[in-house]
Amino acid sequence: MSAHLPAPVPLSGPRFQTEPAELYREMRRDHGAVVPVVLDGDVPAWLVLGYRELHQVTGDPVLFSRDSDLWNQWDRIPDDWPLLPVIGRKQTSVFFTVGERHRERAAVISDALEAVDSFELRAQAETFADELIDAICTTGEADLIGDYAALLPVRVLATLYGFAEEQGPGLVAALNDMADGRERALAGRQHLATSVARLVADRVAEPADDVVSRMLAMGRPGPPGPPGPSGDGPGFTDEEIVQDLMVMLAAGHQPTADWIGNSMRLMLTDDRFAASLLGGRHSVAEAMNEVLWEDTPTQNVAGRWASRDTQLAGRRIRAGDLLVLGLQGANSDPQVRTDGSALTGGNSAHFSFGHGEHRCPFPAQEVAEVIARTGIEVVLDRLPDIDLAVPAESLAHRPSPWLRGLASLPVRFTPVPAR
Repeated sequence: MSAHLPAPVPLSGPRFQTEPAELYREMRRDHGAVVPVVLDGDVPAWLVLGYRELHQVTGDPVLFSRDSDLWNQWDRIPDDWPLLPVIGRKQTSVFFTVGERHRERAAVISDALEAVDSFELRAQAETFADELIDAICTTGEADLIGDYAALLPVRVLATLYGFAEEQGPGLVAALNDMADGRERALAGRQHLATSVARLVADRVAEPADDVVSRMLAMGRPGPPGPPGPSGDGPGFTDEEIVQDLMVMLAAGHQPTADWIGNSMRLMLTDDRFAASLLGGRHSVAEAMNEVLWEDTPTQNVAGRWASRDTQLAGRRIRAGDLLVLGLQGANSDPQVRTDGSALTGGNSAHFSFGHGEHRCPFPAQEVAEVIARTGIEVVLDRLPDIDLAVPAESLAHRPSPWLRGLASLPVRFTPVPAR
């Protein structure tokens, strides 16, 4: 890189918490649609902020591969690197699998989640949401993140997957540690791996009516004979299913929790959504969709690896280079958002669920949306006069360039009896 060009941008630091929109604007101004960045330990990568460029990268899985073994920086990565749970060395999950094997594994995940009854899912989400509200409704004040949003998705997902309810708190802590990518990230991943492996072993021995059992039935090789529920699977090992379940939990819990928190923050601080707080419902979906455009829980994703030397937005990308997908940066690309307006309603052309064959499966999106919307609506039903307990400008976000979520959301309300 020429000496006169701006220096690479650290993909860390407080500005990802305090002013990410301004930070992305500065990156785009100084570097264009593809930004040279450095990860922890001064490891180089590219951050793709352009909407069209991100569409190109995610739409070409051959040139921009999901195979992390291609990375040309592995010789610089220590075994205790805190971003290993995010980027992955020799991981075998669907997240890092390519080609036909990826399509087979994605199909098993989609089919297992497709079988979830949406009415039962909403009922489960309402039950857990009511229990969490019961724990705070008599006090008149609460932290909607720590007391509610950070607990709800994993409780619902744990039930769908087959975990025992008492495992929920440990799973929440592990998933949060992994997402933040700091010193406890590797320990969090180990806790998650151990918990999921134990569940898979239990379901191999004794299947049940849950997502894990369905994945095992569809994905594992069955006995010889005619095709059937347990005889025509593509032959995934139990370890592959464990890896996929870890991805499903990580991708399903924290982003959904942040979707609830970010949407509630918007509704509590923006007068356009005041009617919803007084009993309306139509604006809940609008607020949730606006968050996916303006304040998406999944800000950046690592990533894709160039399979050969190429060019992208005038940048020379070398074989093995890592490209980080700047989902929020692309959502706010001024080449697409020419008027800078908020996009509410039904416009879902954002990148918040990804794009291409590695995008979030549609049934998983539906599960997340049902949990998030139900969680918000239960709050509005049970605590109709809820309001912020602190100035809006004092709200702080967790220190992560990958996920954007509030550290806390203090609220006050008129105490009401538990149900």
